[in-house]
Amino acid sequence: MTARGIKLPLESQTKTTMDNRLEEGEKTQIHLFGPQMKDFAKRGTINKWLVDNCFGDYYTRGGLDDRDREMITFCYLAAQGGVEPQLLAHAKANIGLGNDKEFLTKIVLQNEPFIGYPRSLNAISVVNQAAKELEK
Repeated sequence: MTARGIKLPLESQTKTTMDNRLEEGEKTQIHLFGPQMKDFAKRGTINKWLVDNCFGDYYTRGGLDDRDREMITFCYLAAQGGVEPQLLAHAKANIGLGNDKEFLTKIVLQNEPFIGYPRSLNAISVVNQAAKELEK
């Protein structure tokens, strides 16, 4: 990295504190997934962890914009497999941010050698479902 002129150590990208990460995480979820995410953290312990840690700690950081962060999340979920409800939510968020059906399909095809045909087929199916649901 230093050969590319990047000063190390990297500057912290954290923008939240222990006091506001839950609130900021909820704002981020609402921005990405819609108003139905209001009070999602109150629906259970793991929901709270997801809101304050995943969305409050990580999704609020600098360094990546929402489109790139959602595309990366989509890739991780597709590779994991068995998480189609979450993959659908993130496919919709991607489309809402401008990573359209064609783009997501290309992402899946590019990752097929790494995640395999079954997970790729499932991901393509989810992308098609997300696009169809958002057309309504």
